[in-house]
Amino acid sequence: MTIRTRFSPSPTGNIHLGNVRAALYSALFAAKNQGVFILRIEDTDAVRSEERYVDSMILDLHWLGIEWQEGPHVDGNYGPYWQSQRQAIYERYYQKLEDAKLIYPCFCSDQELNLSRKLQLSRGQAPRYARTCRALSQEEINSRLTAGQKPAWRFAVPANQSIEFMDTIKGLQSFQSDDIGDFIVRRADGTPPFLFCNAIDDAEMKISHVLRGEDHLANTPRQIMLLQALQLTVPHYGHLSLIVGDDGTPLSKRHGSFSVEELRKEGYLPIALINYLSRLGHSCDTQDLLAFNALSQHFYLEKLSRSPARFDRNQLLFWQKLAVQALDVKDFWRWLGESIQVQIPEEKQDEFAHSVKANIVFPHDASLWANIFFHPNFSLDEAALKIIHEAGEQFFVEAELAFDQYGLDVAQVLAEMKQTLNLSGKKLFMPLRIALTGQTHGPELVQITALLGQEKIKHRLGAALKLVNGGSA
Repeated sequence: MTIRTRFSPSPTGNIHLGNVRAALYSALFAAKNQGVFILRIEDTDAVRSEERYVDSMILDLHWLGIEWQEGPHVDGNYGPYWQSQRQAIYERYYQKLEDAKLIYPCFCSDQELNLSRKLQLSRGQAPRYARTCRALSQEEINSRLTAGQKPAWRFAVPANQSIEFMDTIKGLQSFQSDDIGDFIVRRADGTPPFLFCNAIDDAEMKISHVLRGEDHLANTPRQIMLLQALQLTVPHYGHLSLIVGDDGTPLSKRHGSFSVEELRKEGYLPIALINYLSRLGHSCDTQDLLAFNALSQHFYLEKLSRSPARFDRNQLLFWQKLAVQALDVKDFWRWLGESIQVQIPEEKQDEFAHSVKANIVFPHDASLWANIFFHPNFSLDEAALKIIHEAGEQFFVEAELAFDQYGLDVAQVLAEMKQTLNLSGKKLFMPLRIALTGQTHGPELVQITALLGQEKIKHRLGAALKLVNGGSA
């Protein structure tokens, strides 16, 4: 059997981490099994679907390195891959269902349906369609149609049936048809709702495995009944645990901004995101930073968790740091962006990249170091000022003498200061680091001195000496 998976978003907004994880897992599973990954645009909601969201979604997926073998801009044998262009296919199946008397017209208004729902809830019953129109005679149906009423069409759910399927993630699932109301398969305006077109397209496109969020679990028995009624192949379904925030509730905007577009603009690297997501609710057997194809070889359906996947920003930042470290100088420089690039003299660009890469997570972090190395002044916080004063006048006098004698040979400078001041460890290098950069952390002193040069070093040591003597830097 050829493995065929799909990602089928609705273009009603930007894709977020939950969408992307489903897309990533589907693409990884297909790649691992030399299968086919399909992108299908579910744009039957004409009011809410927008072309710009399709464009941004395609951009986001390409940026992440998630490529499809069939779909928009990629020819395949099962198109079109836009649901708005597949109405003729849906009409064919509607006719089959109507001919077999498996669907019926429903003339109930929204007001009537809402009233019925409230009554059921008041009686402690689970709300479902009361099958009001299922008992209409053909004469009553014809009368309403003649009067100009436009019905929706509902699938006649059979009574006393058990719908069972083996979820590839959650295991055996069982539902009773008596707990499922007759559901709409065709809206009054003739368009198909998600339940219908999603299932039909999966069958038509020979989808073998559907990986989607567990919020779709209740849809699955309905879609199975529909496909079986039409004698179409039912795919293997797997329902992913939802992503939750620290408070245990489903991830949403109140937990932060999690659209791919926003994360990209923040400076996250695509390889960081796919490495984090590939382990979010999935027990990956390696902790190496891997590109997509390598990640696919470590993806297993049986290692997907049934428990909610808790989003951990610190873990995402861990992969971001690894990703930054893995960049070569050219890619690192491109990632920093023009606003940072223009601050660095051309002859210092490679040296700057090598020096600061270990100390930044996002491009804006590099602005701090660009300012420190290539602008004349920087500010000191109270903690840094305290260390400068505690080091004392003699410390900076000896530092100036050592740099005058040994130039940029930091090892010799430190050795000389250690001997003359009888200092070592943090008491030796921390005041020096703060005097030169204003920071208690950052690049190695060797890198700092190379970027600053002899003249700036002398100026900054002199400024620190003034501070010790009560002046201003």
